Parts: sequence; structure tokens; C-alpha cells
Amino acid sequence: MDGLSMIAPKAQMALMQAHQVDPSQAAQNLKSVPPNMEQIEAAAQDFEAMFLAEMIRPMFEELQPNEMFGGGKAEEIFQGLMLEEYGKIMAQSGGVGLAKYVRAEMIRMQEEAQQQ
Repeated sequence: MDGLSMIAPKAQMALMQAHQVDPSQAAQNLKSVPPNMEQIEAAAQDFEAMFLAEMIRPMFEELQPNEMFGGGKAEEIFQGLMLEEYGKIMAQSGGVGLAKYVRAEMIRMQEEAQQQ
């Protein structure tokens, strides 16, 4: 089992895309775009939601489905969707405070790129 198979599909896609971006090209892209605080806030909130969903996922791995009504591939899919929603709700309710650090770092990186 490789390391990527242990994280959610959305997180896998984000990691693969991040590895494909040339850092100098990413810096050039940041220079030409003015900071959009709404997008930064949304990205920080989404990151915290994804983080929280991945942190609570192990709690649900050992739960056994109801034999009469549960189980199967559909339950796996819906459980993943449920965990994503739990993460979003927790992040919107204040979460663990990760979003504010992610937001601050994104702003710092964008300001640094624009100064270069």
C-alpha cells in the first residue's frame, strides 16, 4: 500500500498537481494576481476542513456496518462524503484554528512574491 492510497482522493489530486507546478512559474503567477481575500479565506477554510476530515477518518474505520441494512461500496462512498461534511462543519464552527495560520501564510507568500 503506497502513501497516497491512505488519503482522500481530493487530497491526492492536490498533491499530484502541486508536484507538477514549476516553482518559478508559480511565483510568476502570484506576481501578476492581486490578493483576493475571499479566495484566500475560502482556501484556508477548505484546507482546515480537509485536515479535520482526515483526522477523524480513523475513528470511523473500525465501525462495523449494520448487517441488515449496511455495508458495501455505497456505504464506503457515503461515509467518505459524510466525513468531508463533518470536516466542513467543524471548520466553519471554528475548527482547531488552523485556517488562520494557513491564511496568514498564503498572504505572506503572495506579498513576498509580489515584492520580487
